Amino acid sequence: MEWIRSLALKPKKRSKLRGFLGIQYYRLKRYTEWLTTSKTYSRKIAEQPLPYVYFTHQTPLYRRLKDVEMWYQENKVQNLNIAIKPLNGIILQPGETFSYWRLIGKPTKRKGYVDGMLLYYGSFKPGVGGGLCQLSNLIYWITLHTPLTVTERHRHSYDVFPDANRKQPFGSGATCAYNFLDLQIQNNTDHPYQLQLYLTDTHLVGEWRVSTPPITSYEVYEKDQKFTFEHWGGYIRHNTIYRKVFNSQNEQIDDEYITENHALMMYEPLLENES
Repeated sequence: MEWIRSLALKPKKRSKLRGFLGIQYYRLKRYTEWLTTSKTYSRKIAEQPLPYVYFTHQTPLYRRLKDVEMWYQENKVQNLNIAIKPLNGIILQPGETFSYWRLIGKPTKRKGYVDGMLLYYGSFKPGVGGGLCQLSNLIYWITLHTPLTVTERHRHSYDVFPDANRKQPFGSGATCAYNFLDLQIQNNTDHPYQLQLYLTDTHLVGEWRVSTPPITSYEVYEKDQKFTFEHWGGYIRHNTIYRKVFNSQNEQIDDEYITENHALMMYEPLLENES
């Protein structure tokens, strides 16, 4: 079984033509799903925020990454400014599904998007709308701290940069690519939730708000982290993500499995990181 798992994690080299055709196929499949699904997608934006904050978090807009020029991050901020507009204030009613890409739409130059950093087969390249993974990562992270249900999330296949000042568990984000790698969240509670997003000079800030006082809180953590050297010559990083659930008296009432992660490492493990 371990040998089969190792083969499944081995990166596959595909031609540019096959990659292009594959993207078109999966995009068409997603468009078809949007037209034929029985899901009710969230669409309504309310300017007035709901009264209670369930969870809030912020992530820095600028990080110095090895061999990455800062213009990538400056352009990312411009892209984030555009992408949060159709999301900020969105109301997720009971029974509705939030779809990241259905709300944002395709990032194009006509909409004002510029070249940012796109992760690509373990490296990176410039691409229109690059950098929006920071937004999907943030929304996924704050959702894990609410009773909302993540129904679609895609993990990062590559661990590109070492853990420089990492404050969240490895693998607690959600990668995105229009429109086939989506982030979808369903409200299976009895109360409406609202997503609030904004930028400061230094951070991207997100929060889920709710119509009634929160009665549970969550602590997200990782287990079983390890690095394995595969027979085909690469290092794989593994872990599992769990969350502890607490009631309003801060008593733990559950310990829930969330997901597992396996990512090809693009740097040598256990080496000192160079900023």
